[in-house]
Amino acid sequence: MKLIIIGTGSRGRVYARYAKEYGAQIVAVADPNEERLQDFAAKFSVPKDGLFKSWEDVFKLEKFADAVIISTPDRVHYGPTMAAFEKGYHVLLEKPMSPVEQECRDMVNKSIEKGLILMVCHVLRYAPFYEKLKEIIDEGRIGQIVNIQHTENVAYWHFAHSFVRGIFRNEAISSPWILAKSCHDLDMITYLTGKKCKSVVSIGNLMHFRKENAPEGAPEYCLDKCSYEKSCQYFAPALYLKQITNVTWPSDVISLDTSFAGRYEALKKGPYGRCVYKCDNGVVDHQSAIFEMEDGSTATFNMIGFSSENTRTIRIYGTKGDIRAHQSKNEIEINDFLTGEKEIIKIDESITRKGHGGGDERLLRDFLDAVEGKPSEKKTSALNSLQSHLMAFAAEKSRKEGRAVEIEY
Repeated sequence: MKLIIIGTGSRGRVYARYAKEYGAQIVAVADPNEERLQDFAAKFSVPKDGLFKSWEDVFKLEKFADAVIISTPDRVHYGPTMAAFEKGYHVLLEKPMSPVEQECRDMVNKSIEKGLILMVCHVLRYAPFYEKLKEIIDEGRIGQIVNIQHTENVAYWHFAHSFVRGIFRNEAISSPWILAKSCHDLDMITYLTGKKCKSVVSIGNLMHFRKENAPEGAPEYCLDKCSYEKSCQYFAPALYLKQITNVTWPSDVISLDTSFAGRYEALKKGPYGRCVYKCDNGVVDHQSAIFEMEDGSTATFNMIGFSSENTRTIRIYGTKGDIRAHQSKNEIEINDFLTGEKEIIKIDESITRKGHGGGDERLLRDFLDAVEGKPSEKKTSALNSLQSHLMAFAAEKSRKEGRAVEIEY
């Protein structure tokens, strides 16, 4: 199996690592950042003639691999995906597919037209926690689903890292928050119910991370002698400089040089060292939506950037029972209305310790199996993933226009 990786950021490296573990060979990689490109090539043994500064250069050549993994920024998904199809490559595409609705539809249609695999990295479909939830529902243990209450609890530090200082901070350069982060969650609603969404009402705004909320006299960068070092929970050095060795996410993404000195230097004038109240962010920091499904059931979804936890919590109400589930605790509680019995199921933590509760590795393996023609589930086919994207687009339209929005498939 020969693979091409487009984009060498955090997600590209995750998939590259699992691909290598599964026996695949990475024969080419593209990234405009020369330092990151060379670092990736060294770590994954990519030959020198397989290094490209742009994805366009990759697809100028005749087909020389089996598949492409695309993990570029959101607004650089459509171009390389369509170019890959024209050359006959199967594609694994990082979510979201695109911040443009028509581009999402076009990619799905092109993959079908060409008879090529397009899978989207909705990795939670492969996480044992959600697979077990799906199994319980499909067994009919709580009857017909009437309502799902799903909450994306984004830890306060995670929100500040990714959506205030980070690459997903502004819709103009990435996507709306409900698409960039929570298309995972909307995908879970369609996955667990097995139903399409008819309409949505949504509200939300950017309430806190605004310039007028900056403490008096706060500097542009935290290291510029900020006097609020001890009283601000968003003080950048406290988040990114705690680890001395074995540096992990999110500290390892602020600089290729992950030494203490390298990270300290990155915080001086880099994006992750900025005061959270003085960034060019624009995405909402909280949003709620109510989705009406095709069978009359409803799903309420809340995403919040001010949580002590960094997890997802779910309540599922059925006609015969209900479910309470907590992802990071790997715990599912089932209540039976008829017998009054309660069952608590614990998911094996040795499986869920890996990325996205074990979903990252299992999705990558399923994609590679599909490309090789082996038995595969292809749970995250682009056609499946499109539904959550359409829900996100409709929710944003509803939030901005202040009205209910129907979804057209």
